[in-house]
Amino acid sequence: MKKSGYILLLSLLAFTACGEYQKVLKSKDVEYKYDMALQYFNNQEYVKAQTLLDDVAAYYKGTERSQDVTIYLARSYMGQKDYTSAADYYQAYIRNYPKGKYATEAAFQIGHCYYLDAPDPRLDQDFTNRAIDAFDIFMEAYPESPYVQQALKEQNELYDKLAYKELLNAQLYYKLGMYLGNNYLSCEITARNALKDYPSNSYQEELAWLIFAAKYQQVVHSVSSKLIERLQDAEDEYYSFTTEYPNSKHKQQAEKWGAEIKKQLRRNEKE
Repeated sequence: MKKSGYILLLSLLAFTACGEYQKVLKSKDVEYKYDMALQYFNNQEYVKAQTLLDDVAAYYKGTERSQDVTIYLARSYMGQKDYTSAADYYQAYIRNYPKGKYATEAAFQIGHCYYLDAPDPRLDQDFTNRAIDAFDIFMEAYPESPYVQQALKEQNELYDKLAYKELLNAQLYYKLGMYLGNNYLSCEITARNALKDYPSNSYQEELAWLIFAAKYQQVVHSVSSKLIERLQDAEDEYYSFTTEYPNSKHKQQAEKWGAEIKKQLRRNEKE
């Protein structure tokens, strides 16, 4: 009985709340709608807040309150985790009020929305690149903003995501080997470009390892006319890798391949 009574009470409260919202929605009093929109927003009822703000937006267009309506629409979409729509409203705010009272927040949130929308590294990274560019614009415009530290942190995570995508590409080239061409060379180029484009990424050791491993495999599959040059290149890369990462998890394999490379070079020098 107690459980049934509790369920009935919840149902009555939900019905009352729904009835109250319908009353607000049908109201012709714009100020009342706006005030209720903020109340719903503060209660984290973001869909209701957004719907009411959409209703009053045209009325306040061109007034001081239009800034508040636009920013609360953006925040309401953020609350719904609709980051694409939120970014659109933050961009509209910057477009219409470039020096407005919420300009710093809006400029940061554009990048933050794209950051939240950035997909798995295996997928297209359009949103990742948009976020990086938006953070650059924000930090250039507001270098003293308290949001800068968060922007830098999120931007570094995005660079890591792009570097990881290139690591996956390099690993795929390595696995393809000599299938339909020299994929080891493609692996080497991809990994080297990732190190150059994202110099502070978290995958530097793995990328450096792939460069050396790809050079070694090109020695293994080399035609005789290119063997000496490839051996020398692989030896240089061996020294670079082992100097930079003396305690690498690949140390044992690197030492084994390094010894083979040196042995072949000595043998070729005697011939």
